[in-house]
Amino acid sequence: MLALALLLAGGAVTGCGGRATTHHKPGTSHEQASGDVGTLLTATDATGHRLREVPAKGAPEVQLTVRPDSEDGWNLQLAVTNYRFTPDSTGGAALPGAGHAHLELDGHKLARLYGPWFHLPAAQVPEGAHTLTVRLYADDHTAWAVSGKPVEGTAQLTATAAAPGRPGGHSHGDTPPPGQSPAPEQADRTVTITVRDGKVSPAPARTELRRGERVALRVTSDRADTLHVHGYDKELALPAGQEATLILTADRTGLFEVETHESGLVLTQLLVR
Repeated sequence: MLALALLLAGGAVTGCGGRATTHHKPGTSHEQASGDVGTLLTATDATGHRLREVPAKGAPEVQLTVRPDSEDGWNLQLAVTNYRFTPDSTGGAALPGAGHAHLELDGHKLARLYGPWFHLPAAQVPEGAHTLTVRLYADDHTAWAVSGKPVEGTAQLTATAAAPGRPGGHSHGDTPPPGQSPAPEQADRTVTITVRDGKVSPAPARTELRRGERVALRVTSDRADTLHVHGYDKELALPAGQEATLILTADRTGLFEVETHESGLVLTQLLVR
């Protein structure tokens, strides 16, 4: 019994601190969440997620196509084989040929994708030549891999200065210019947070919400990072020195941490009653 207690305690310590593997559902251990599909390797992808090796025959595949949008930015299409997007089970156990994708620009994560189409605004792409990468992940956030290499697709993109409203331009209807955030009236509550020199201001505390309320998380970070809301599995790219806003409907009750991926800082806790 003592050995079992120590084993369970050790698992609790690793918990979500094991960011290299997964951000699993609340109350679920990494072992419960990861499942037994393929082979979980000790190697990781470029973002620190562990690889889940599967045989080449029948393995997931992805190809990325980029097309200029007629009004702003680009439309991205992910053509997948032996794979399906499963947004409803993100954070659960790894299922064969299922999960979500990550979009990276020159190795920096831009977004998590839950379907085959994604619109990339021009405001998120600096002028010049870039490499876009999409990588396939299981529901437990391990990266699908074949022969020790992540399953991914790449495409080249060149952004040039253009007049607003044209492909490569920096405006689109009601989309605010770079550095500005959506109007605060879109949310019932607004939480403004600043991250500078590894410190969070104001100090992390609990933000109490009623179920169904919409909260706007307005975050400014002095370094590029990614915002992640546990339990809701919502993410937002945080450009260095620019305010970014995530508006979330609190439709689940419980206590949910809001943190940064790269620096691992807790920004606030959402207490939804």
